[in-house]
Amino acid sequence: MTLLEVIKKASATHEPREFQSDYPFILNPDDVFPKLKPKHENPDRTALAYPITGWQLQQADSQLIDSTKKFHKKLRRKIKGTNSFDGDEFIQMLNQFLAKTSQSIGISVGVNSSDNGYPRVLLEKVGFLMGQDVSGLVLEACVNFEVWDLVETLIVNGLIEKSYYSNLITSLAAKKRSDLLCLCIKHALDLGSSELLCILKYFLSPLKDAYGTLMCAKKEWESQALLAIERVNDINISGKKLRIAKNASILLMIAHDDFSVPELCLHYLLASSNVDEVILVSSLGKLNGQEMMNLIRYLGKWLKKFERFPQAIPCPKASSLLGLKACDWVPKMEDVVRWLGLVLDENFSSLVLHPEFHEELKSMERVVQSLALEAKVCCSLGNVIDSLRFEAEGEQN
Repeated sequence: MTLLEVIKKASATHEPREFQSDYPFILNPDDVFPKLKPKHENPDRTALAYPITGWQLQQADSQLIDSTKKFHKKLRRKIKGTNSFDGDEFIQMLNQFLAKTSQSIGISVGVNSSDNGYPRVLLEKVGFLMGQDVSGLVLEACVNFEVWDLVETLIVNGLIEKSYYSNLITSLAAKKRSDLLCLCIKHALDLGSSELLCILKYFLSPLKDAYGTLMCAKKEWESQALLAIERVNDINISGKKLRIAKNASILLMIAHDDFSVPELCLHYLLASSNVDEVILVSSLGKLNGQEMMNLIRYLGKWLKKFERFPQAIPCPKASSLLGLKACDWVPKMEDVVRWLGLVLDENFSSLVLHPEFHEELKSMERVVQSLALEAKVCCSLGNVIDSLRFEAEGEQN
């Protein structure tokens, strides 16, 4: 086996490692470095390196590493070896481990262990100390036992290492967890080709029994649109915030109206900044004819929206100022044009074989010409305004 084959095989393996790393979490060097001293009294200061003494892990770190290794070994054995292992036992094990971790480092959880949200709070507080190996096993158990609230916590808090996303997205699609797939789009970094393809196929040709969780996305967009209207009508909001609220209400209106529920989920993918263009092209090339047409129709809807509502502009401050987080996930015109360009550039020769594509292309051509003419006029007006402003400033000086 060549070195390249070894590397490819290793990169394609997404299973958790059998043995955990000796240092599962990032150590704090603040207490270590001050104790390091040269091994010799008069070291050669001109040398590139010289031996030191005093390197020693803090007792708390050592205990935490040992505890993490034991939990990793026990959980792995339970998942792989026993049929009697169930969700309740897993939650109990996880709670005990995380509670012990929080106590060892002095982090207060602030929630009673009898509360339903206790495991989630523990993960949020001390989950970062589990390390990627333990996190991978915990994720595997959560998916197997369908503990979806903990899967959500792992995703949102960035506790899932990149290599685990491939299996996670495949499992979520198989189990029709549309809501969690949307979270993966929002929080995962650098989705691979297989993950993007799985997500695209899932939302471009959704199964009927997937609409239960798809409705969660619809409700989220609806609630954000209603919140925007409330902000506009709020008498306590004025000035800059009111202008942002009005712009946000228009933006959320065009993002919600006339789009199907699966298309609302595609908004997240279009607006994401974590999608690599090269990987996206590879994924788009593997869609079948019907999926490609559904994607083109979806992109065509956006072009028509931008033509009909030229006043709809991005609202990057609406999230922080007004709590309208959905505004961050409304695709911009450049996002739509970029996707459409990639689709047509890579698949035009195959698309022309579909008669329905001709109609869509003619419809989009009219819209694009209208938008291009509008942009040309706006640029001309912009140049005139800049010239007048420059002349006015010159006269004042």
